[in-house]
Amino acid sequence: MARASDPASGPASDLAFDPWDPDFVADPYPAYAELRALGRVRYFEPTNQWLVPHHADVSALLRDRRLGRTYQHRFTHEDFGRTAPPAEHEPFHTLNDHGMLDLEPPDHTRIRRLVSKAFTPRTVEQLKPYVRELAGELVAALVEDGGGDLLADVAEPLPVAVIAEMLGIPESDRAQLRPWSADICGMYELSPSEETAKRAVRASVEFSEYLRDLIAHRRAEPGEDLISGLIAAYDEGDRLTEQEMISTCVLLLNAGHEATVNATVNGWWALFRNPDQLAALRADHSLVPTAVEELMRYDTPLQLFERWVLDDIEIDGTTVPRGAEIAMLFGSANHDPAVFADPEKLDLTRRENPHISFSAGIHYCIGAPLARIELAASMTALLEQAPTLALATEPTRKPNFVIRGLDGLAVEI
Repeated sequence: MARASDPASGPASDLAFDPWDPDFVADPYPAYAELRALGRVRYFEPTNQWLVPHHADVSALLRDRRLGRTYQHRFTHEDFGRTAPPAEHEPFHTLNDHGMLDLEPPDHTRIRRLVSKAFTPRTVEQLKPYVRELAGELVAALVEDGGGDLLADVAEPLPVAVIAEMLGIPESDRAQLRPWSADICGMYELSPSEETAKRAVRASVEFSEYLRDLIAHRRAEPGEDLISGLIAAYDEGDRLTEQEMISTCVLLLNAGHEATVNATVNGWWALFRNPDQLAALRADHSLVPTAVEELMRYDTPLQLFERWVLDDIEIDGTTVPRGAEIAMLFGSANHDPAVFADPEKLDLTRRENPHISFSAGIHYCIGAPLARIELAASMTALLEQAPTLALATEPTRKPNFVIRGLDGLAVEI
């Protein structure tokens, strides 16, 4: 049985997998195919991570309780063989580490139970008219202008407005949310630079201060929003600290729009590159539900998700030891031919589509039903109001690997 230190476990540094190479970032899927062909797990020395590229393994590991989003519920940094983050990064880590995405039970269970009340099927279904109306208004403005940037004019404002409305953030304050989110999410890339860390820390401080003031205002004047609901739950005895409340709101704002924004522009860019599929969609709008799922699979907005190994695990004869970090490659898993027939083909009629773009297990995306509604609403509005929508100029990819998106998507009517 190979162990982490054995050459048989195989370094991946000789592969085409290179998350800092612009050519790889532009199209990582051929490198994923190479990685899958070499086995089920490969050590990647540049980031000290174990890469897992196959759908079956990623799906199983997302549910494996021997892995965790954090290790600090069981170990100190020293016990786990890790170095504590620099002290100057503390505001980011305080904000990030108290959100339910980076917590494990029982804290994760407690916070998710409270937040899930705002994302019940009935509650999300009640949001449909608002989402559809807003999507229609945004697309109408794009059409009136004869085109524009699909990212800035439709993809961003729709999910930001929806989650901000749910949280009760005043419309006049919403312009700050996307820049804060972008700066914070920079820390989720592999080996972020010190400048990225500085921006994330600054955004964490500013975002936290803003929410602390808003929470104080909602304590004095409660409303029907989610923040007021979390305050009420706290007052009624459910243990939710103010920091947990702030971190939860930031997580919902970040996760509540980041994937939807990128899925929208990635999806339309894929449609423009596959005119036969776009033509089929324009001819039959009933394809929208399966199109949403297929576009999220075809060009996955979150390419990689990390887990800490809390207890030794074995993958295909290789023991990955406690203290290691596993990088589950969502983008690769979503192109695994063992699960998806002809995975490199965009097929909007694909019915069997168990993609893992929303993760799985206890950290399955709580906002997935809402994201699907938003993606379907914007797509339907564009199909109905802009049937001749076309690419104006070829877009450029953001340099990020983990969170996959475009700098913009210029379109014309």
